[in-house]
Amino acid sequence: MRPSRAQAEERLFGVLRWVVTVLLALVTVLPFGYMLLLSVKSIDALLLEPGRLWVSAREFTLATYRQVLRPASEGGQGFLRMLVNSGLVSLGTVALTLLAAIPGAYAVTRLRFFGSRQVSALFLAVYLFPATLLAVPLFVMFAKLGLQGSLGGLALVYVAQTVPVAVYMLRNYFVTVPATLEEAAALDGCTRLQTVRKVVLPLAVPSLTATGLYVFMIAWNEFLFALLFLAARPERWTVSLGLQQLAGGVEVPKTVLMAGSVVLTVPVVLLFFAAERLLTEGLTAGADKS
Repeated sequence: MRPSRAQAEERLFGVLRWVVTVLLALVTVLPFGYMLLLSVKSIDALLLEPGRLWVSAREFTLATYRQVLRPASEGGQGFLRMLVNSGLVSLGTVALTLLAAIPGAYAVTRLRFFGSRQVSALFLAVYLFPATLLAVPLFVMFAKLGLQGSLGGLALVYVAQTVPVAVYMLRNYFVTVPATLEEAAALDGCTRLQTVRKVVLPLAVPSLTATGLYVFMIAWNEFLFALLFLAARPERWTVSLGLQQLAGGVEVPKTVLMAGSVVLTVPVVLLFFAAERLLTEGLTAGADKS
């Protein structure tokens, strides 16, 4: 018996799904795999056979990572200190962003005020302004405040960029929380703040995780403002600045550059794997409007 049209389409889309998945996996994994391969290969082996896609036991080395992580005072690149700086800035940005975005997103979702429907569009309108347009005014303002060259000042700059998108992401989740749950909490004597803390936030953990990871990734990879605010303070450089220094160095072997790229990438990858389930739930939050 010939399969029906629906069955044929289902089989076709099933095959196409696997084909697309494999292609996307190859496009994502192969560049990172080749970068990891080069980072553990000696520079002599790379120069002799640059196209070879494997590393023998004789060629395998971790000297590149030791050079990247060793302090600059000991002849290394000082990436260990840069990792700490990037971690402090990124985690501080996440904390400050969520602290500002949670009440903002809740207010836009639940409170009724003039222009409430246009607020979300206004938040996203921030991204119509290119970063280069805001760089000079922010630099002048923070220099007058004495925050130039400080990690805290850099985190505040990032917060100004990440709060709008965080409010937009959290708003899409808060609208899916049934208002009846908050009404029941109010009948039990909870204030608005207690309702948010005891009812809304526990339900919003997946969305908070997804938003926090997105904000962390923005702050971890940002380069322009880090260069503008920290260029004169090498001891406070972030990893993105250190990697640019390696890329522009004439005497830096490409294997060391690849090791620095791996060091920059791995923390974000590990965070995504650690929070994979919550991240998936958070990214799909708001899709069901039933």
